[in-house]
Amino acid sequence: MSLNPLEHDRKYGELDHVVRSFLGRTADDDEPLTGYLRHTWRTRPWAIATAEHQLREYAVNPPGRLRRRLGEFYPVPDVGLPDSEVQAWLVRLADRLRDSVETGHAPSPATPQTHWEWHARFPELAQFLGGWFSQDMPEEFEDHDDALRDYLDNTDPGLIAQLTGELYDLLTLPLDEPDYALALAELGMEVDPPEQYAPGGWLVELAARLHRR
Repeated sequence: MSLNPLEHDRKYGELDHVVRSFLGRTADDDEPLTGYLRHTWRTRPWAIATAEHQLREYAVNPPGRLRRRLGEFYPVPDVGLPDSEVQAWLVRLADRLRDSVETGHAPSPATPQTHWEWHARFPELAQFLGGWFSQDMPEEFEDHDDALRDYLDNTDPGLIAQLTGELYDLLTLPLDEPDYALALAELGMEVDPPEQYAPGGWLVELAARLHRR
């Protein structure tokens, strides 16, 4: 039987964040761990030490045959490494996290560089775009305004306020139009903005409309 959620989070929850930051990248790519540190120093700095401990514990005590047969273990996603090299890679990640904590060195603020970092920094915007502006939007709603109304009618005011703040946060980043288009795609939007708007202009209009509510 698989791990229950409490046991999973206690043993592997933060390890999972670190490893999933590499999805779509390779294990030798430096940017995923930089992005994890950049975001986590900003929002949950205490979690870095937890991640270091979980990574090291998993590397030192990998799941044996019984735990694998029962499904009671964390399956490390594919990061382009043979199984024989995964443990050493996890130790290298743990070493870098430990160094960051012990020196207090955090990556400088920057635009998100990985899929994981975009979603970690803008979770409600990702929920909004992925839930209301997926490829199914034209079948579910008359237009973009109809989709926005549905979100506003069915979402807690606190989450709407969070979305508004995330939009303004996104708009403070030094992005041009291709960058805004990339951000929308990373955050789950699968349709184009309304015809009269470029991606950045639509985000500005959304932020203004939410602010006026």
